[in-house]
Amino acid sequence: MATQSKKIDFAVILTVKNANPNGDPLNGNRPRTDYDNLGEISDVCLKRKIRDRLQESGKSIFVQSDEKKVDGLPSLRARAESDEHGLGKNIFNADAQKEIIIKKACEKWFDVRTFGQIFAYKGTKKGEGVSIPIRGPVSIQSAFSKQPVSLTSIQITKSVSGEGDGSKKVSDTMGMKYRVDNGVYVFFGSMNPQLAERTSFTDEDANAIKKVLPRLFENDESSARPAGSMAVLNVFWWAHNCKSGQYSSAKVHASLTVNPDGSYELDNLDGLEPEIIPGF
Repeated sequence: MATQSKKIDFAVILTVKNANPNGDPLNGNRPRTDYDNLGEISDVCLKRKIRDRLQESGKSIFVQSDEKKVDGLPSLRARAESDEHGLGKNIFNADAQKEIIIKKACEKWFDVRTFGQIFAYKGTKKGEGVSIPIRGPVSIQSAFSKQPVSLTSIQITKSVSGEGDGSKKVSDTMGMKYRVDNGVYVFFGSMNPQLAERTSFTDEDANAIKKVLPRLFENDESSARPAGSMAVLNVFWWAHNCKSGQYSSAKVHASLTVNPDGSYELDNLDGLEPEIIPGF
């Protein structure tokens, strides 16, 4: 199948209500914010959700989350070297054929040919090993809220101690939860046909991502993100008419202005109208 035939830019507007969209482990798992107190959802977090939705739709995913593993393998290296689920242990050796590995990895795993991956493994002997970077055609920026967010913290307790003899409560019965009260976030992305040629990323692959973006937060519920607390409002999909693109990604992304209430305005780009897909 032919690789991606034209440049694509996209944007997603999403809402957060009484949820922690992306906790910061270096800050007590509080919702991420920047120095201007704008809420932030990292690109890594967004890619995780895209991977999960793609995996649920039947795509083969290399970077699987622990909660959604389908092969039971304990690590990325184990998956990469698995004879049944990966490329085979003997392929990652001192005489590794990098181009062959890149081709096979991109054929096998949807997320590798989409976002790229680094296969960097030590060998059994000193000085041996491989380092094979794959640069994917799909780039995604972090999401930021359109105005400063209000964070709420609540103290929680467990009715049963996790340790001890049960005669008294111990420290692990106490904890904290944090949430964003209300926020509208937006993130942008792009698909590069030149890089798609390297990984064999196709128009069909691009459409698979297009289908999952409106339901990015389905099956993503947790105590930090209750069902319905995060939702996609709209997806904007700019399909250019050539591989190089009619406009730069910066100009395309800047044509969308998102307001704090989730409404938006679009500047006219001659010959390039976005498809607007409502969230579910």
